[in-house]
Amino acid sequence: MPPTATTHVPHAVMLIAMWGIAVTGCQPASVALKKESDVKVVPVKTVAIATTDVRRTTSQPASVHAYYRTEINARVSGFVEAMHADIGDYVKAGAVLATLDVPELKMQAQVKQAHVQRSEAKEKQSQSRVELARAGVRSAEAKVEQAQAEMSGADASLAAAEAQFDRTEDLVERQSLQDRMLDEARKNRDSQAAMKDSIESLVNAAEADVQVARAELAAAEADLQAAQADTQVARRELDELNVQIDFAVLKAPFDGIVTERNIEPGDLVRAQSDTGNGKPLYVVSHVSKLRVRVPVPETDAPMVNQGDTITLTFPSFASESPMTATVTRTSGSLDPSTRTMMVEAEMENTDGKLLPGMFGQATIELSTQVAAHMLPARAIRFDETGKAYVYVLSDDDVVKVATVTTGIDDGNFIEITSGVQPGQRVIDAHLKRFTDGQKVQPL
Repeated sequence: MPPTATTHVPHAVMLIAMWGIAVTGCQPASVALKKESDVKVVPVKTVAIATTDVRRTTSQPASVHAYYRTEINARVSGFVEAMHADIGDYVKAGAVLATLDVPELKMQAQVKQAHVQRSEAKEKQSQSRVELARAGVRSAEAKVEQAQAEMSGADASLAAAEAQFDRTEDLVERQSLQDRMLDEARKNRDSQAAMKDSIESLVNAAEADVQVARAELAAAEADLQAAQADTQVARRELDELNVQIDFAVLKAPFDGIVTERNIEPGDLVRAQSDTGNGKPLYVVSHVSKLRVRVPVPETDAPMVNQGDTITLTFPSFASESPMTATVTRTSGSLDPSTRTMMVEAEMENTDGKLLPGMFGQATIELSTQVAAHMLPARAIRFDETGKAYVYVLSDDDVVKVATVTTGIDDGNFIEITSGVQPGQRVIDAHLKRFTDGQKVQPL
């Protein structure tokens, strides 16, 4: 082939290609847009944002606790003499768990018993002295009465002697009687007067004896009261010691199961007051009835009320239906460290299925109903940062990406608290992603 021909063939090909491009670029713009629009129009299903009354729920971790749980500690020091219960044993209230040997306390009790007996003997002795003093008072009072009776007789005799003297004196003055008769009458009167003075002295002495006897009685009664007080003190000291000896017998405070045992036979056990906070000797738990505790955050706490329904799930029973309970009580205040309110529900556990210490999930159906803007959960998307958004359609079916704030989530529907308005259309679940301004075809 001639060189000139070889040189011109490529130029011809290039010219043809450029002409084809130019022709294509000169097509009408409407045709190109139409093809592009045909590609982007996607059929979609839509849902409308609806306002409905919903009952809020809150899901929080739950923990299971024994209805009663008591740590049994030693009140006295001693050696473990015998064990009557072990871990897992069911015990009745008052059942003996273990006994401690306390020889020092027993010896002290014997000494206190001797003190009581000595005090009681002194009390009896004082009582006898009181009786003797009372007898002395009665004897002295009798002597006073006798002396007073004799005094009355002496008064009468003296009065008679004085009357006889006066008559005799009158008759002597009339010379009806001799002077000798007057002397006899005077002597008789003076004798009766002396007798009265003597008896009056006896009365005074007897009354003094009464005062002495009464003083002795008061002293004896005071001694008796002191002896009785000593006896009472000795008995109280003995009773107190016996109470401490009774503490050596460890008993179950209520019906339950022994969940811990931290002693062995022969162990030296110290009183809790001597050791401070150590391990308990036994732990007894009442588990036929349990308490489920749920910490509810501050935002939901005001809406929890007694009687609200609680749905409980536990990992240990993942294949079983959820359990239900009701709110029995609330703490009525927030824990300052966690800003949560403790909610408690009681559950029967006669079959022993639940165990104290289990953890689960509790969903509380709050008492308060609220009007909420709800969307199906499938219509709400979340970006890489966790923010929620939806695809809102305008009246001409153009997409707008709207960031929303979510609220209540029951697993099927989610509350929209901001970002959209009731009645707006939102694209339902779809595999494609959409952009602002994109045209779609609602079905």
